[in-house]
Amino acid sequence: QLQLVESGGDLVRPGGSLRLSCAASEFSLDDYAIGWFRQAPGKEREGISSITSHGHPNYADSVKGRFTIARDKNAVYLQMNSLKVEDTGVYYCAARFGPSIVRITLHSYEYDYWGQGTQVTVSS
Repeated sequence: QLQLVESGGDLVRPGGSLRLSCAASEFSLDDYAIGWFRQAPGKEREGISSITSHGHPNYADSVKGRFTIARDKNAVYLQMNSLKVEDTGVYYCAARFGPSIVRITLHSYEYDYWGQGTQVTVSS
C-alpha cells in the first residue's frame, strides 16, 4: 500500500513562498502520476496541479504562473510563489499508478492514494 507524506506547510505572509514536498514512505514514485489538492475551511477540495511520471505538468487557473510542480527520484514538489490569503488551506498530494499516463486531470476521482495533508496559512 502506497503511503504518501506531505511536508513543507507553514505560516507565511502574503507575497511569500513555500515549497511543499510529497514523498512515499516505502516505494518510489517514479511510476506514479501525482496531483496536488487543497481544501480551504468550509470549501470543497480543489485540484491545483498534477504531473505525470514523465514530467508533464498541469495547473489550475487559480495557481498558473505562481506555482510550479516538479519531481525527482525522491519526491514531487510544489513551489508556491506570490502566495495569497486565498491560498490558505490543507494541501494534499495524491497518486495514481501509471507509467504510461500521458496526461492526468485535477479531478480527485482519478487518484487512488492520498496523503494526510500539510497546513499552509497565508496571513499578515
